[in-house]
Amino acid sequence: MLTQFTNRFQAGQHLARKLSHYVDDPNVIVLALPRGGVPVGYEVAAFLNAPMDAFLVRKLGVPGHEEFAMGALAPGGVILLNNDVVRQLALTRAQIDQVIDLETQELQRREEAYGHHDRPLDLHGRTAILVDDGLATGSTMKVAVQAACVQEPGRVVVAVPVAPKSTAEDFKDLVDEFVCVLAPEDFFAVGQWYEDFTQTTDEEVRELLERRATVSR
Repeated sequence: MLTQFTNRFQAGQHLARKLSHYVDDPNVIVLALPRGGVPVGYEVAAFLNAPMDAFLVRKLGVPGHEEFAMGALAPGGVILLNNDVVRQLALTRAQIDQVIDLETQELQRREEAYGHHDRPLDLHGRTAILVDDGLATGSTMKVAVQAACVQEPGRVVVAVPVAPKSTAEDFKDLVDEFVCVLAPEDFFAVGQWYEDFTQTTDEEVRELLERRATVSR
């Protein structure tokens, strides 16, 4: 019985088998959340014989409590704000703009690092499979789903190797399909479910994206 993944690549192989109903579907695109989701997404895309790209979404964290999302930022100037959070915390326009400016800089840096500045994504009508190496609270993936839906994909699937049972339940009402290999009740951090959870580098992300792009041509 599987209780832990060796690394992100092995986790991706396990996840891919749970997505076998999408093999050779020409409408599918695998969208991996950098950085840790890219090795996982690489294995999923290879198994499905599908194109893969990085989905560059930045969470807009509340100042002083950055893990708590007040919105999301996506390429093309897409900004999503949770007005309820903004109102409840009485956040000022200046505070919001400061966070947006910082995250825009990081988004642009990653676009350039991964070659995204000259090849925008087109998700309209497609089956978008959003992949990460795991979910804890799921806040980043939730804003990724929001950002993907702006482009009106035909179907949105969230697929991860591991997530706490409670978080997995949350997503079932947010997307068309939620796929998860391990959904433990006792969950402390994503890294505890990997023997090797070394941080993925920008160079590794770029290499995997280029390798998959070459295969998909």
